[in-house]
Amino acid sequence: MCNKCPDYTIHGASHHFGWDNSFVPVETVAPGSTIEFKCHDSSAGQLTATSTVEDVRTLDFGKINPVSGPIYVDGAEPGDALKIQIEGFTPSGFGWTANIPGFGLLADQFEDPALTLWKYDADTLEPALFGKQGRVPLKPFAGTIGCALAEPGLHSIVPPRRVGGNLDIRDLAAGTTLYLPVEVAGALFSIGDTHAAQGDGEVCGTAIESPMDATVTLDLVKGANLKMPRFTTSGPVTRHLDAKGYEVTTGIGPDLMSGARNAVSQMVDHLCATQKLAPEDAYMLVSTCGDLRISEIVDNPNWVVSFYFPRIVFE
Repeated sequence: MCNKCPDYTIHGASHHFGWDNSFVPVETVAPGSTIEFKCHDSSAGQLTATSTVEDVRTLDFGKINPVSGPIYVDGAEPGDALKIQIEGFTPSGFGWTANIPGFGLLADQFEDPALTLWKYDADTLEPALFGKQGRVPLKPFAGTIGCALAEPGLHSIVPPRRVGGNLDIRDLAAGTTLYLPVEVAGALFSIGDTHAAQGDGEVCGTAIESPMDATVTLDLVKGANLKMPRFTTSGPVTRHLDAKGYEVTTGIGPDLMSGARNAVSQMVDHLCATQKLAPEDAYMLVSTCGDLRISEIVDNPNWVVSFYFPRIVFE
């Protein structure tokens, strides 16, 4: 939730797909301004509370990850950093998680579409129910948050970039301060792709995708010359998951991507065996609350990737 009153409100109609420094700003603001954005979910409303798995199969990828904006910040120049204080979120209470064919860490193992629909309490943010026994702790954040690139033309929204974009970093939540490189006059800031919960890695390609309002304060750090985004959290970042400990699987070998795939695949197998979940359900579940971690990357020739699944979900 956000208790700070905004100076501006950017409505959901003011959104765009992709990054392009020729987009006309929807608002020009002074540094220090607080802005409320009405954000769409990553499907741009294609998936709703009445959707079926067939709607996943027919998703229009030209309408994926809409972001609200762009905002022109007075005085922002190339070489500056845009300082984004994330004030908070006003969730909607609805969300979805999908396995989209051809997308996700284990796309070769999960070739068919799948869909989980979520309903959660937008006021209390109590853990969202998963099936008959699972409860996923919530932590709202914006998956896509960034500025326009210096290079002209339309750039896909899908990959993360040096100026931000589709970062999918769970800890860009209320209280965090994010710094992004500015490459064009005014920065041209946009935000969207809001989530109610996500595990680090977002391994199936989606989290609990959920439309919500996001409120941020935009400021400038002149001459910062950042090469990549950086951020500061206001406190612990996994407290919502830590209470009951974790089940952990590992992937060990000379390739980090293979290690990550092995660690996740083994966790899917573990949840199928211990919680009697269907494989596609386990895969979507771990994407919403399980964390990929590089545990060791110095003992050549093999590295260790671990996957942490919070026991609180089933206890």
